[in-house]
Amino acid sequence: MPDLSTSYLGLKLKNPIVIASSGLTDSVEKIKELEANGAAAVVLKSIFEEEIIMEMDEKMLNMTGRPFIYPETFDYMNDEPEEDLVRKYLRLIKEAKAAVSIPIIASINCVSSQKWIYLASEIEKAGADALEINFFVLPTDLNRSVDENENIYYEVLKEVKKKVSLPVSLKISAYHSNLAHMVKTLDQSGADGIVMFNRFYSPDIDIDNLTLNTGQVLSGAYDFKNTLRWVGILRDRVSCSIAATTGIHSSESIIKQLLAGADVVELASIIYKEGPGYIDTLTKEIYSWMEKQGFENISDFQGRLSQDKSNDPAAFERVQFMKHFRHFVM
Repeated sequence: MPDLSTSYLGLKLKNPIVIASSGLTDSVEKIKELEANGAAAVVLKSIFEEEIIMEMDEKMLNMTGRPFIYPETFDYMNDEPEEDLVRKYLRLIKEAKAAVSIPIIASINCVSSQKWIYLASEIEKAGADALEINFFVLPTDLNRSVDENENIYYEVLKEVKKKVSLPVSLKISAYHSNLAHMVKTLDQSGADGIVMFNRFYSPDIDIDNLTLNTGQVLSGAYDFKNTLRWVGILRDRVSCSIAATTGIHSSESIIKQLLAGADVVELASIIYKEGPGYIDTLTKEIYSWMEKQGFENISDFQGRLSQDKSNDPAAFERVQFMKHFRHFVM
């Protein structure tokens, strides 16, 4: 029987299927069910920088609103910023580690390198196997340069790596002026892994009520193509691990990402739609394909069709359809 094991962030995984940060991974019971159905690792539901800061500010406000307040209160808040939200998250890590054998990857969703940085070392102490930093700054400030925006990423990585020895990956967006250069710089700056790509909240417009509302939350089955392009381009050009995510809904799309060079894939939307049992279906289909192709290990074909190894490397950089619509018929 083919061996589906792979390595990601220095962690040995039984297969390349990792459950992405989501409501699927916010409790020990859910994580146990995911493991039972074949998940190789889970990324815990993110704790948000904004939540941490809001909770800290709210507690500070409550304490300073009392009739008798000591100056030492402020020292306490600055020195011991572990709020209820943080303690719950750290407890989830500890309990999940005790309940399952698969790696537990913590996740922080951040927008700066400010008050939340201390949490990285607490996450390591709680027993997390790795840390995924979900990071994107929407470049809407017309007065900030490209370098100023991107330097925030390097600063966050630098500060976190000072705090911990556990593997650190960055979940990034495709929206950068020079994505390849940025990933290379993150790799050289100490990133243990890159997760491509973030899926964002997108606004929509209700034309009947003339209001803004939420766009499509779950990914679609064809949303993986841009990730596929960049996995293929960056494979063998960086030394860090690569995780592919967004729009990966079938064993076929998983196999494609592995052929392009991904070490693992992160899934969420399709598990919401089909349930945890679908993980077993996916692994069986990957087994079947490997047997049909004569592959004994993931490494036998991983990266086989990356840009560096492809017989048509220009295909990864082609952006215009040119001839493809010339004779296209509906």
